[in-house]
Amino acid sequence: MAQENFIGRRKTSTARIYISEGKGNIVVNGKPIEEYFNTKARLNIAKLPLTVTELDGKYDVKVTVRGGGVTGQAGAVSLALARAIDSMNEGKHDILKQNGLLTRDDRMVERKKYGQPKARKRFQFSKR
Repeated sequence: MAQENFIGRRKTSTARIYISEGKGNIVVNGKPIEEYFNTKARLNIAKLPLTVTELDGKYDVKVTVRGGGVTGQAGAVSLALARAIDSMNEGKHDILKQNGLLTRDDRMVERKKYGQPKARKRFQFSKR
């Protein structure tokens, strides 16, 4: 089977994955996934679609991820993997949907407004 690519996004991170049938090797930006997402929580988030659908160890995945922080990148990888599994396996859509893995999390950082130090914080108000 030829490699297909899928895109996942979270906050300002974008992950593009190339997936093909194989032994379960997952490489993120040239490093093994365990090395790139060094905390257990981030690793679990990134691999969640494979774990939920019980396909861990059946696909070789090459990931290029850019932008944002490591947690946002883990979320982006998760969405891209979920989209890939959904298109490659007909019966897995319901499982992914029930776990909320096919939904793009659209929460973004609110922009800073002029006349304020941050997005919502105001400078101290003085009546007199």
